[in-house]
Amino acid sequence: MEGFTGSVSGRGLLGRNRECGLLDDVVSTIRGGESRSLVLRGEAGIGKTALLQYLLASASASASSELTVVQAAGVESEMELAYASLHQLCAPLLQRLDKIPAPQRDALGIVFGLSEGPPPDRFLVGLAVLSLLSEAAEQRPVLCVIDDAQWLDQASAQTLAFVTRRLLAEQVGIVFAARDPGEHLRNVPALEVTGLSSDDARILLRSAVRFVLDERVRERILAETRGNPLALLELPQGLTSTQLAGGFGLVEAQALTGRIEEAFVRRLDSLTEDSRRLLLVAAAEPMGDPLLLWRAARRLGIGPSAAGGGETQRLLAIGEQVTFRHPLVRSAVYGAATAGERRAVHLALAEATDREIDPDRRAWHLAAATAGPDEEVALELERSAGRAQARGGLAANAAFLRRALALTGEQDQRADRAIAAAEATFQAGDFDGALGLLASTETADLDEFQSARGDLLRGHIAFASGLGSAAPPLLLKAARRLEPYDLDLARETYLMAWGSTGMAGEVSGVDLRLEVCRAVQALPPSHGEPRPLELLLDGLALLSTGGHAAAATTLQHAAQVLTGLPVGDVLRWGWMATTASTIVFDFECLHAISIRQVELVRDSGALAQLPLYLSQQGIALPLMGDFAGTAALISEVDSVAAAIGSPIAPYTLLRLTALQGRETVAAPLIAGALELAVVSGQGMATVWANWAAAVLFNGLARYEEAAAAALQAASEVLNPVTFMWVLPELVEAAARGRDAGLARDALDRLAKTTRPCGTDAALGIEARSRALLSDGEGAAAHYREAIDRLGRTPLRPDLARAHLLYGEWLRHADRQAEARQQLRTAHEMLGTMGMEAFAERARTELQATGEKVRKWAVEARDDLTAQERQIAALARDGMSNPEIGARLFVSPRTVEWHLRNVFNKLGIRSRRQLPNAMAHRQPTAPA
Repeated sequence: MEGFTGSVSGRGLLGRNRECGLLDDVVSTIRGGESRSLVLRGEAGIGKTALLQYLLASASASASSELTVVQAAGVESEMELAYASLHQLCAPLLQRLDKIPAPQRDALGIVFGLSEGPPPDRFLVGLAVLSLLSEAAEQRPVLCVIDDAQWLDQASAQTLAFVTRRLLAEQVGIVFAARDPGEHLRNVPALEVTGLSSDDARILLRSAVRFVLDERVRERILAETRGNPLALLELPQGLTSTQLAGGFGLVEAQALTGRIEEAFVRRLDSLTEDSRRLLLVAAAEPMGDPLLLWRAARRLGIGPSAAGGGETQRLLAIGEQVTFRHPLVRSAVYGAATAGERRAVHLALAEATDREIDPDRRAWHLAAATAGPDEEVALELERSAGRAQARGGLAANAAFLRRALALTGEQDQRADRAIAAAEATFQAGDFDGALGLLASTETADLDEFQSARGDLLRGHIAFASGLGSAAPPLLLKAARRLEPYDLDLARETYLMAWGSTGMAGEVSGVDLRLEVCRAVQALPPSHGEPRPLELLLDGLALLSTGGHAAAATTLQHAAQVLTGLPVGDVLRWGWMATTASTIVFDFECLHAISIRQVELVRDSGALAQLPLYLSQQGIALPLMGDFAGTAALISEVDSVAAAIGSPIAPYTLLRLTALQGRETVAAPLIAGALELAVVSGQGMATVWANWAAAVLFNGLARYEEAAAAALQAASEVLNPVTFMWVLPELVEAAARGRDAGLARDALDRLAKTTRPCGTDAALGIEARSRALLSDGEGAAAHYREAIDRLGRTPLRPDLARAHLLYGEWLRHADRQAEARQQLRTAHEMLGTMGMEAFAERARTELQATGEKVRKWAVEARDDLTAQERQIAALARDGMSNPEIGARLFVSPRTVEWHLRNVFNKLGIRSRRQLPNAMAHRQPTAPA
């Protein structure tokens, strides 16, 4: 850590009582058993490093409450080296690596180069660091101190931001110092370190200037430095009283940081040439390794005497580590050198770096030493990119490839490297940077495969950016171009193109969808048994061109095959795997596929994709009537999404609240989904919002509103996957609203989807809907068929609604005794599940038969938070604290803390009592 020497006491902390008090609170908090995170934010030279040194002194002040202190510092020239700062921070704790869960241990081993394996998901790395810090804190509190956080490499910054978000009950403190914390640390509590007061600034200036200053000159200096301690100490250095009489002689508008750097540059003028070159070697070598420094210096003919001058030692300290007095000294030295001087120093450092031990840093120095195209160095950088990718350093991979591109002279090779760099930049999350690299290839003479890769990447960027209608044509174009080169990749791209047209939900996407389907049907068949991807794609093509009658058999086969999809396929295109079972009303397959895929994603460590796959589970669960499971799933999705900083649309909550019939909760969610559809161009949001509104209003017996909403969502053109789920709502709403024509049209459309499938779920829903438009014994027969068929499915809400509709029909047919039997069953089922609006409909009908019925008594609601209830459920099911923590992205200590709260609220003392304590309590609605 670079900073003021000797600044823990004396003038370095002048006027900083408030800031020191807050830092003392950090130490007290973690010693008291809680976590604390803080960012010290302020301009260069304002005293952040001095405050960190005070914090370190405060942490070591009490021998009776000793802390484990770990430190790291960002270095500007290391920003492209993945996990460099994180490794520096965690290195003292790695002896505890065997104490954390194996997947997390393996992930850290790979990113730190201790072991080999597939690139770990960055959130798994974050969870591993959280577990490592929590494990260390079990012995004694841990304080992490990170200086110059604005220069953390991206992977380290993302990981540490993740850890700060998940800290709660651990005895861990993390304090950053940064000029600008950046996006990753935006939500960490911050303390703005501002300039000294006028009185303190005068005292500090008086200590730096040994002669008497004219009052007007002093006031100008104080005004120009704005209380910045480093500026007050450094800007007067090297200036005579005559020069100071005119102020600093610099342009007023110049940034203070630049002026401080210029003050350091002035001090270089008094050094020997060898001393200046030694400082430049140190500035270009971010590791602070004195042995490497001297090896490189010897190659430049620089001897030990270069470090001996007093002024040199005031700027640079060479001990166990090489440190500058302040980071601005480093940037001032490097900025003052000519391009040729920098290249010479980097070449010496490359030659002095062991190619076996640290090939990536050697390659980076070689690149910095190269003035023009150099294929040998570009190849070294490509190899470094591969190693960075293997460690999960996506940003570092992209940076190495961009540098390799800059050193490439041959045009065809440039195009290949530009596309590779663009792909890596996209994977690192920099969509604009990827598009910029693709734009650089537009004037190149690309071959067909290069063009296909470019189109594919543009399609991926449009899809990932939520640019509704932009993605499908790009993906279709790419798939066509890929066919001659990689048929499997072409098929995956066609599948993504088909899916993106449905998500966009626009009429203009229909023609594109048909184009996709015609292209798919023209593909040559593969040899042997069709693979899952082919079956799904062929089925979807048949659906779009011939409807359910043409596609049902193929999609039913696909649904069964997709229950055993390999993990590699799951991670690439598994988000489409539930489509087949959804279309053919196979809810058992839908549920089985979604559960298995979540487990595969968890086990593979692809945690960034977990919210998407958890949301797939949220389709089947509420439709099966498992509202408690749905609420727990929503809590888990929210927990994971918050942990990875990637919010996901609340469609599962939308489905749950609609079925529950809670208008006050559902209405704003419906409005929010409709607004999301407008803003993002995602037509799928419109479909789910209107389906939810139709269910909600049918439950509330507001049939005109239900029919209007269902009509908006019942377009097969806009929504080829789930439009048929809306049709039963439209039939019920229109039939009860006495619009027989609309109801019959919806029933005809529904039958075209249900009959080819032939499942109990499909035919049961059709029978229930057909009964609404039938008379006499025909209606009764259809209701009985619906109850019989739906009773053999997991669709408990649909079965309960069939009992309700049959009971209502029987009452109006003046068959009161039979009506009561059906309505009692409906009321019991609906109330037990928590379908409050439909249960109230059943109660009203029962009362109309002359039976006295109280409102459904909602079981006692507990006052557990969503996360407490989720943790309690997992503990009840036998999971250990570390297993729960890994699942919910928190530490075992945080799990333990939540369980203590759960026990207190439920009035129990152990896990063994959880099943009984939770059995008769209903969860509150998720937020």
